[in-house]
Amino acid sequence: MNRHSATISWEKGDARFLDGRYSRGHTWTFDGGSVVRGSSSPASVPVPYSDPTAVDPEEAFIAALASCHMLWFLSFAAKKGLCVHSYRDMADGVMGPNPRGKLYLQSVTLRPHVVFLQPSAPSEQEVRALHEKAHDECFLAISFTTRLTTEPTFAVLP
Repeated sequence: MNRHSATISWEKGDARFLDGRYSRGHTWTFDGGSVVRGSSSPASVPVPYSDPTAVDPEEAFIAALASCHMLWFLSFAAKKGLCVHSYRDMADGVMGPNPRGKLYLQSVTLRPHVVFLQPSAPSEQEVRALHEKAHDECFLAISFTTRLTTEPTFAVLP
């Protein structure tokens, strides 16, 4: 069994805290040593208590899904002999109320644009099949119930 970890660190600092006027800024330290600044979304908690330049949990969730999908896609493309030149995904998510009125991430849409190098010019059907396979294998995509949509595009460079 693989284990993954992240340490989330926050400190009150000089803030009074009980009045709700404290920074939501914090750090994520991952098991490999990477450190990322995190915060609540300014859509949920206004600036200056949220840091709009930091990553909020919803953004991180979307990025993690897109990253997982991409890694599987690249693996499957390489195994098929398709040379990927670049991969860019403009993923986004939509927040809304669930049946109990609680906000949740209703949907995530991946929009991967893949550029292939000649002579490995796959058909649109082959590219879609690779994305479907990546979606079926992505550990994160199969771990949650939010609707996840993939809208891939691709190009081939000479």
